[in-house]
Amino acid sequence: MAGMFLAALDQSIVGVALPRIVSELGGLNHLSWVVTVYLLTTTASTPLWGKISDLYGRRPTFQAAIVTFVAGSTIAALADSMGVLIAGRAVQGLGGGGLMALALAIVGDVIPPRERGRYQGYFGVVFGSASVAGPLLGGWFTDGPGWRWIFWINLPIGVAALVVTSLALKMPKVRRDHTIDYLGAALVVASVSCILLYTAWAGGEYGWSDPYSLGLLIGGVLIAAVFIWWESRAAEPIMPLRLFRNRVFTPAVLFTVIMGVAMFGGLIYMPIYMQVVQGMSPTESGLALLPAMVGIFTSSIGSGQLMTRTGRYKAYPILGASITAVSMLLLSTLGTDTPYWQVALYVFVFGFGLGFTLQVLVTIVQNSVARSDMGVGTSSVAFFRSMGGAFGTAIFGAVLNARLSHYLRDAPGQLPTGVDEANVANNVQAIQELPDGPREAMTTAWVQALNDVFLTALPFLAVAFIAALLIPEIPLGTRKAETAADEPTTVTR
Repeated sequence: MAGMFLAALDQSIVGVALPRIVSELGGLNHLSWVVTVYLLTTTASTPLWGKISDLYGRRPTFQAAIVTFVAGSTIAALADSMGVLIAGRAVQGLGGGGLMALALAIVGDVIPPRERGRYQGYFGVVFGSASVAGPLLGGWFTDGPGWRWIFWINLPIGVAALVVTSLALKMPKVRRDHTIDYLGAALVVASVSCILLYTAWAGGEYGWSDPYSLGLLIGGVLIAAVFIWWESRAAEPIMPLRLFRNRVFTPAVLFTVIMGVAMFGGLIYMPIYMQVVQGMSPTESGLALLPAMVGIFTSSIGSGQLMTRTGRYKAYPILGASITAVSMLLLSTLGTDTPYWQVALYVFVFGFGLGFTLQVLVTIVQNSVARSDMGVGTSSVAFFRSMGGAFGTAIFGAVLNARLSHYLRDAPGQLPTGVDEANVANNVQAIQELPDGPREAMTTAWVQALNDVFLTALPFLAVAFIAALLIPEIPLGTRKAETAADEPTTVTR
């Protein structure tokens, strides 16, 4: 849980500190890379960590991921330029991809299928809480001891995780003949990099139809096609294609991608509403998301306990997609004068829906794959969730920019003469310093654009609901006899 907390926290903790970081280090034109490079290396490396752990053992691979993450945190904390900070974030992401996937794979190794629901519920709380708490802690460190402590805080947690895994994590070491699929690893990294760079740049530095952007997208798709062809031939594929013939795995992956879109879209744009429309500081907007954390706690732990008692799971993804859709519909009704208690209620419903989906899918996939594929199956869930998050961030960002420009055009003449509308619209502090009339016009345009963003999530959640219906139910705990054949004959402690 300590390892997963590190990785999940760093997905969201840096965002609120970026203005302060740029003012100290400069490099405004490279600002987006601080976030993009972490997401890029995390997503690209996730399936690699899972496969390596299947071959070399879970504990040493997990410890290597911790060391990599701590090394990246140290580089970022000591950065004296934007380039060094970006390099540190890239190394952090490499380690983060292993922390996310391997923590859950270890649970799959040491906990029987019937008991996993309860433990995955705890991990769901850790992941969801870290994602929600990131902006709060980022704002607190930035306003307090300084933004570098966003990275320094990872060192004691990482060291503690290393000590605990060294002393307490006793796992069988499996001896297997193996080969490493180096070409498959290179292809998946290249494909994911091209596609994520397209989503990161197309709505900002370049246009969606810009030749450079389209070149990245086409290149990513073509490399993905070559990757699929190669994986069908490789002796030890990074992502075995046989998994997609599993009647549980394929709809579960589709559900994971779509929920990643909705989850990251909601978590990124709710703090923006708090700051721009409600006038909160970064720290206050983080505190305002605490109801989401309460919702995640409630449903994640509750569903995990019920899964352990009943051995059944099918209802929870269906509930999660349905409740998250209701929360998005409620969030789309927010206005400039909505009282906070109402906002908090909607945010709680959002977290409550997510809690039913965060780690339930991991248990479902682990229950359906062979023991020898535990690592790659688990890492695939994290991989596709990250891909969904990347696409969601890009799609919702494009919707927000387009709709905000539209609503600002419908309210001409509201800003004082000589004020650059585009610059003010993207500067929270500048909006808050406007006179009453122009500020009301600006916040109205923002809330209307954010309403459209939340509505955009509904079609995706409808697809997630259908995917949840298609997931067949295999009662937990019934795989024991089936997986006995998968157990290695040579095992040493």
